[in-house]
Amino acid sequence: MYTDKVMEHFMHPRNVGTIPDADGVGEVGNPVCGDMMTFYIKVKDGRLEDVKFQTFGCGAAIAVSSLVSEMAKGKTLDEAMKITNQQVAEELGGLPPHKMHCSNLGADALHKAIENYLEKQNRQRPEGGGEEKKSQDKEAHFHCPFCDYTLPENAQLCGHCQIRLIRCEHCGEYNREKDETCRHCGAGLV
Repeated sequence: MYTDKVMEHFMHPRNVGTIPDADGVGEVGNPVCGDMMTFYIKVKDGRLEDVKFQTFGCGAAIAVSSLVSEMAKGKTLDEAMKITNQQVAEELGGLPPHKMHCSNLGADALHKAIENYLEKQNRQRPEGGGEEKKSQDKEAHFHCPFCDYTLPENAQLCGHCQIRLIRCEHCGEYNREKDETCRHCGAGLV
């Protein structure tokens, strides 16, 4: 079911813990499955000098957090923002389809920590380019929570796995159309 690399990162996770004086903190969760991830970053000279995480969740969630922390450490902010959910899953040798959402949470938590750092610094995301660019980046960042396929804004059907989708009005993330609550923030879905 899980690859050797997933099991290795689950059994011996790297970079577990907190950074008390973190420069940025990012937290994401999936209330449906119970996975919760918090990433802490320390930035020096535009690079992630230290990355730590705390994860409450399944073995895949712990493995993803461990790997994302390793992938990000030492990278520039721009390089770390380019770590994708698909890259995480591929680096782990794949995840079962029903566990792909774990790779989404890991990259998303890292990105939120970087965005938190940039907000504290009153800076734009490393890709820069003003509000228009930021809007495009946000639009391009939507993914199907089941297969990680990139979705256009306001998609109602995943073009890859064909699951009907609804977007949460509270957090903007996609969910299955038949879900009653958002799997990302727990808000009720219309």
